[in-house]
Amino acid sequence: MKIKRWHIALGILISAVFLYLAFREIDFNQLWQYLRSAKWAWVLLGLVFYFMGVWVRTWRWQVLLNPLKRIPQRQLFPVVCIGYMGNNVYPARAGEVLRSILLKQTDDVPISGSLATIVVERLFDGITILALVLLNFRQLVQIAPDAEWMRRIQTGSVIVGAIFAVILLVFLAMLFLPKQTQAVSGWLINRLLPLKLRSKVSGILDKFIDGLRVLRSPGQSLLVLALSMLVWIFEGGLYWGVMKALGLELSFMSLLLIEGVVNLVLLIPAAPGGLGTFDAAAKFMLSLFGIPAEQALGYALILRVALWIPITALGAIFFVKEGFSLSTNVQQIQTDLGSEERIEE
Repeated sequence: MKIKRWHIALGILISAVFLYLAFREIDFNQLWQYLRSAKWAWVLLGLVFYFMGVWVRTWRWQVLLNPLKRIPQRQLFPVVCIGYMGNNVYPARAGEVLRSILLKQTDDVPISGSLATIVVERLFDGITILALVLLNFRQLVQIAPDAEWMRRIQTGSVIVGAIFAVILLVFLAMLFLPKQTQAVSGWLINRLLPLKLRSKVSGILDKFIDGLRVLRSPGQSLLVLALSMLVWIFEGGLYWGVMKALGLELSFMSLLLIEGVVNLVLLIPAAPGGLGTFDAAAKFMLSLFGIPAEQALGYALILRVALWIPITALGAIFFVKEGFSLSTNVQQIQTDLGSEERIEE
């Protein structure tokens, strides 16, 4: 994964725009009052649910990795935390690649194979997040059925759904028709790519399809889907804890809708940790339920702190224990390990 300067610059620009949207026309004295009055014990309770979700996420990854190598869940948990830290600190969600790098170094799991399992994770996360939004979409329609932004959201949902459907069909082909997929992809590779790249891309694709083997079992697929739903329900527990901390009253289904929309907005490339995009989206969604702008932004800021600091600090501790530092060149390590894989082949 090559991170270029313009990627970083674009992310910073997008974050700046969304931060402006989040903080414009805010009474900062009122915002401070809301933050001061927050009951942080509720946030701590919400964090218990959140880390239960991280543990379930680790369990899900273990299930996906089993065809490649059986690794104890307690051994994978630090790697998952390091991945969160990487996404919050490095640009372009480099934490996902960092997880694969660590597994290659500690357990000799091929990078391309473990990356395949991480892509499957993202696929199931996408299914779950879209479900959270679509199952609760009626709430948005009832709030503002004739608003212009509602029509835009409906249009955007159709576009996102169509793109996601195409991606899902490709994955289903890889899962249940691996030989046919390899034949079609081989035909495309031989006609579209330069000769020197063909064997490399074919090798990566073969390992990628191999990494999806676990999902060829209907039972394992249902287990991964159930665990994905559980991950986001537990994370919704943190949304609930922050709500209680500020004395708000929203149904848990409303919180799941907010969680789903916020995470869809996080697909927009921005600075690490979804700086700006997360804050503006959370504020906007709460304002739809009649929450004052300052209180809605206070909710977003407390939620950001709760989602960012504990898991980032824990991931950084595990990262240092592995012999790295935050100044480690992740891209160089990936390049070196990728070269080793090619030599072994």
